[in-house]
Amino acid sequence: MPFRLTPTFRAQLDAAAGESRRPLAGMWLCTGSPLVAEIAAGSGLDWLLIDMEHSPVSLESVLAQLQAIAAYPITPMVRVPVGDTVTIKQVLDLGAQNLLVPMVSTAAQAQQMVEAVHYPPRGRRGVGSALARSARWNRVEGYLADAASHVSLVVQIETAEAVENIEEILAVDGLDGIFVGPSDLAASMGLLGRQSHPDVVAAVRRAIAAARAAGVPVGVNAFDPAVARGYVADGVDFLLVGADVALLARGSERLAAEWTTAADESGRASY
Repeated sequence: MPFRLTPTFRAQLDAAAGESRRPLAGMWLCTGSPLVAEIAAGSGLDWLLIDMEHSPVSLESVLAQLQAIAAYPITPMVRVPVGDTVTIKQVLDLGAQNLLVPMVSTAAQAQQMVEAVHYPPRGRRGVGSALARSARWNRVEGYLADAASHVSLVVQIETAEAVENIEEILAVDGLDGIFVGPSDLAASMGLLGRQSHPDVVAAVRRAIAAARAAGVPVGVNAFDPAVARGYVADGVDFLLVGADVALLARGSERLAAEWTTAADESGRASY
């Protein structure tokens, strides 16, 4: 029986741009739990990011989370741990249609990522669709010929070098968006843990402005509501505003503060 895949994140961005013109709001999935993924999938948010870089998430966990999310009207994206061709191939074969690749700092690196998500002759993705969930075991008609329309690629701008190279990165054909990561960007600027520092915010805004000028969708990570609203005013197309682990940590601390004498008044940040 023929199977139809869901639209990509880029298609969702294009639809939002033509309708509400509001940025797509999402959250991180870091626990590795398909149960938590399913709870988040029913939240009403626009998208979810399954994180393989800083979380205990295996290929099997990614698969289970994608399957749990599939029943809900929300778009999942997977951040791979590194821009490695084999890892990208494996995650795509699991059925991930939307990828975020971290630590892309040059146009050459961005071009390598484009090649990693495409089949030859355009790219270097290995062919295993008959064995993989990506093509639903050959139930998606014409998958090999149309695979490019079923995948969106976003690269992460999170170093001072990347900001310096932003125009060249944005010129790479095949990118569906960039995503700015202020935490690692701050660290690369000698401002570890100070992602709301004016110099970091200025660098983020430089990347946002360059993406808007190039007509490339741009997103940002911003857990601080005031900072997030500032980036929305700057014109971001999508953003991450929370994480499952952060919601659980801060929520459980609020319970403890209300019901125990060992209240934690440290006011810890969530990111």
